[in-house]
Amino acid sequence: MYEVEVKVPVDRECVRSKLDALEATPLGTVVQVDTYYDAPHRTFAETDEALRIRSEHRPDDDAETRLTYKGPLVDDESKTREEVETAVRDDDRMDAILANLGFEPAATVRKERERFTLENGEYTVTVDDVDGIGEYIEVETETADEATLEAARDGVYDVLEQLDLDPDDQIRTSYLGLLLEAED
Repeated sequence: MYEVEVKVPVDRECVRSKLDALEATPLGTVVQVDTYYDAPHRTFAETDEALRIRSEHRPDDDAETRLTYKGPLVDDESKTREEVETAVRDDDRMDAILANLGFEPAATVRKERERFTLENGEYTVTVDDVDGIGEYIEVETETADEATLEAARDGVYDVLEQLDLDPDDQIRTSYLGLLLEAED
């Protein structure tokens, strides 16, 4: 599975009104805490990969935890990459497993996210407020194979343009990368 994603810095209030005008379906607000890990056998910053444990908290609900591997970017025009993800029952135990295998926590990214869907759920639009680095919008969709990546990316660009945003303003750096740059 490939995640086709484009991220643009925004003012959250402006984007919300445009999402209302497009009759986007709100999915609610969550708080995500992502702990990223360094591998003992290679440097993820050099290979453009990521391994994280994500704890997601919804209002009046228990946390959900997932382990995610993100492969290197596959094109020069978006944040498209292979993504493999699975549910984790206990984030502390998963952290202990990774630590025992030599993986070390590198950084933690915390963000408040408002999620919406457009076009019958084909696109997910996420409006983020990321601690320490600001406000962004991510528009994403998924595709099963590389043959459909270009069409999926064009669809994401179209959604951005419907929101009066320019795909050329996209940032391909991850929130982790932006946070590490901000700390330097």
